[in-house]
Amino acid sequence: SLIGAAIKAPRITSKNLISVIFCEAVAIYGVIVAIILQTKLESVPASRIYDAESLRAGYAIFASGIIVGFANLVCGLCVGIIGSSCALSDAQNSSLFVKILVIEIFGSALGLFGVIVGIIMSAQASWPSKA
Repeated sequence: SLIGAAIKAPRITSKNLISVIFCEAVAIYGVIVAIILQTKLESVPASRIYDAESLRAGYAIFASGIIVGFANLVCGLCVGIIGSSCALSDAQNSSLFVKILVIEIFGSALGLFGVIVGIIMSAQASWPSKA
């Protein structure tokens, strides 16, 4: 919709690239959390695989990845839809750009909330000692 609206109003092309940057930020959130979760993984002795502590740590890491993934999915949908409507409305009325951009920032905050919850959950993962 950015390219289509830019045909009617070429001035919106550079302003509405902010929406594309917000979409890329969502992908970066996922990469950051993936690196954090990868550093949390440890090997567990075969005798302690089914201990409560091992299962708790594994499920905490799994759940934090799932939460961040779904939060980023919802954030990406929100930012994409609002970014599209921002481009279309800016082509019609340029005074709406800042107002819709604020709404897009609130939509982008959903992804940050997911990242924060995921980091807090993964911090609770403690693997059993190897002894």
